[in-house]
Amino acid sequence: MTDIQTLTLTRPDDMHLHLRDGAALRDALPWTARQFARAIVMPNLRPPVVRLQQALDYRQRILHALPAGSDFTPLMTLYLTDETTPDMVAEAARSDMIHAFKLYPAGATTNSDSGVTELKRAYPALEAMQREGMPLLIHGEVTDADVDIFDREAVFIDRHLIALRRAFPELRVVLEHITTAHAAEFVRTAPEVDARGVPLLAATITAHHLLHNRNALFQGGIRPHYYCLPVLKRESHRLALLDAATSGDPRFFLGTDSAPHARDAKEAACGCAGCFTAVDALELYCAAFEERGALHRLDDFASRFGAEFYGLSRNAGTVTLARRSWTVPLQLPYAEAEIVPLHGGELLSWQVQPAPDA
Repeated sequence: MTDIQTLTLTRPDDMHLHLRDGAALRDALPWTARQFARAIVMPNLRPPVVRLQQALDYRQRILHALPAGSDFTPLMTLYLTDETTPDMVAEAARSDMIHAFKLYPAGATTNSDSGVTELKRAYPALEAMQREGMPLLIHGEVTDADVDIFDREAVFIDRHLIALRRAFPELRVVLEHITTAHAAEFVRTAPEVDARGVPLLAATITAHHLLHNRNALFQGGIRPHYYCLPVLKRESHRLALLDAATSGDPRFFLGTDSAPHARDAKEAACGCAGCFTAVDALELYCAAFEERGALHRLDDFASRFGAEFYGLSRNAGTVTLARRSWTVPLQLPYAEAEIVPLHGGELLSWQVQPAPDA
């Protein structure tokens, strides 16, 4: 325990976020907007956001759903499919509104059934992305039924990502929500940088993967609100992620992967994957960084490294957290149902403070 009682950060960015659409968007969005200035918004809606106009329309729906007075900015992405063409990539790059394409191996996670079925089918689009300087965001897991679920990230790296980076050495890549020591080491040892000196390979890390190992899924029984994909791993992997996140290495930055699902969809015979952390995201990251005595490095992880990777200026303004016990709401309204935040009903020791003019 340190003696720090308050922590002020440059207003941070969430570089991996799910917002859904419609009434679900209305209820999920304000939690992110109160903590973060910008967010990379995932395109895995139904139907998926595959074309520029779809992304522009979705962006307008997000802006319309913001609370009054919010200046939150959504950073849009497109869903990479077998049918994505180089012309579609060039059109997206010219728009200045699309910040990346997202690669979901087909069947890897929520609403990924339209994803890439074989990586080489996407090579023409990837070549165009390399040429345009458009980042590729990767859900890095194989979906083969014969590969253990706890090994799917490592197998994806060895079987696909190494070859992809050899084929496209100047492609800007983010390996999303990494969960293993293997992934952290693969990213950490990648030497390539762009003309700005910014790494060409980076990774986002979630708060729940920094704080929990796979035992959290089974403490006292099955705990569906801790179920996400990629799934939580062994304690040795959690510690490796903590090492990476708190190292001050610009290859690693904040991405919550906050993924809202209604309570009845989580607490079901075949529950959905995803942890809803938008309610308490910064508080959870504070807890993780404090575990390593590294609160002084949270500002770079949350507010600097991601912006630099995407070529964005740092945000103006600040967010202040105070050391204060508070109870995370047990449940919250969500569309026509309710949602349970990660750590719902539990005490946290850090709390985001209201803005002075709020």
